[in-house]
Amino acid sequence: MLKTISAVAAVTAASMLVVPTVSQASVSSSARVSYADLNLASPVGAQILERRIAGAAKFVCEIEDSRELALANATNSCRSDAIAGAQPQYEAAVAAARHGSVTVLDGASLIVTAL
Repeated sequence: MLKTISAVAAVTAASMLVVPTVSQASVSSSARVSYADLNLASPVGAQILERRIAGAAKFVCEIEDSRELALANATNSCRSDAIAGAQPQYEAAVAAARHGSVTVLDGASLIVTAL
């Protein structure tokens, strides 16, 4: 019985080590980026949010082995698209902060998505 469990554990662990390919990049993932702690009316706060968005894009577009040129290009393209996709949300949040709009804390976030 113990050997059966070990074999199942080994198969499960091995299946987690699968490296995504370009064809698998079509799976969508997303990350929530909070800005509840930032003053987006200030340039510093807006820049911090931009860095958070870039970090989230890196996270959602992560490919474990991007040393291969095709995977590196796909990763860079994914990150650029994710950042561009979050841009309207970023601009709306900054504009709302600069115009004195009130945001409920749970709503003070945006979504960065990779396709």
